Amino acid sequence: MLLKVVTTIREDLANAREHDPAARGDVENAIVYSGLHAIWVHRVCHAMWRRGWKGPARILAQCNRFFTGIEIHPGATIGRRFFIDHGMGIVIGETAEIGDGVMLYHGVTLGGQVLTQTKRHPTIGDNVTIGAGAKVLGPVTIGANSAIGANAVVTKDVPENSIAVGIPAKARPRRRNEEVRLVDPDRYVDPGTYII
Repeated sequence: MLLKVVTTIREDLANAREHDPAARGDVENAIVYSGLHAIWVHRVCHAMWRRGWKGPARILAQCNRFFTGIEIHPGATIGRRFFIDHGMGIVIGETAEIGDGVMLYHGVTLGGQVLTQTKRHPTIGDNVTIGAGAKVLGPVTIGANSAIGANAVVTKDVPENSIAVGIPAKARPRRRNEEVRLVDPDRYVDPGTYII
């Protein structure tokens, strides 16, 4: 058990180095990366939730939210190599399912659209990147190897190997060998330049 925990922590630290060019070293990252803290605490909360200790799991999850600014319901299922970059404002709902190798930027919501006790949150496939401020709402599926652009609002399924942008988000297939840039500095228009 202890070996598995240590292996998982090492994998998370290596994943942080891979996804963030500002990552300088494992010790520093383990101390200062709130995204790492949030997922580590979530793993404890999720284990408690699965064992039926729902009250204590919710309390610990609330403490996690207070200290990291990242709200992950203890019922959410999250795979390996999950990375949160600049995690403030992230919300992940109870029935969300997240695959391996997923990366979220700040302000992402994986939320619901109904109040019934059903599967009401998204399912995110492996190796998906979700840009800053994006909202993925309802029991939709985001296919593996896809990217959701910054501030997109997704309410319908996104096929594998796609890029979805806009409000409401529209998906298109990824081109062969296409690099995913969630914000293209050559096309980005600062909305502040249009204030009169």
